[in-house]
Amino acid sequence: MRQLKLIWDFRGPDAAKIAEHHLIHLKEYIVAENLELNITGVEHLNDMHSLAFLVVLESNMRKVRDALKPHRGQVYNPS
Repeated sequence: MRQLKLIWDFRGPDAAKIAEHHLIHLKEYIVAENLELNITGVEHLNDMHSLAFLVVLESNMRKVRDALKPHRGQVYNPS
C-alpha cells in the first residue's frame, strides 16, 4: 500500500520553532490513534520556511487529513 507524506508548512522568523513544536503533537496523535506507521520529521528549507510531516498509509489518509488539516501532501519515497 502506498505511503503518503502529509505536510504542514510554517513560514516566518519562528517557523523552525513552530515546526518542531508541531512535531510533538503529530507524535502524540500517532500514539492516540494507534497508527501503523511512525514516520515523522521536520525539514528546515531556509530561515523563513520549515515544515513538519507525518507519513500515513493511503488507507488512513482521509481520517488523518480530516482530523489534522495538513497544508499539502505527496507520495512518500524514502531515500
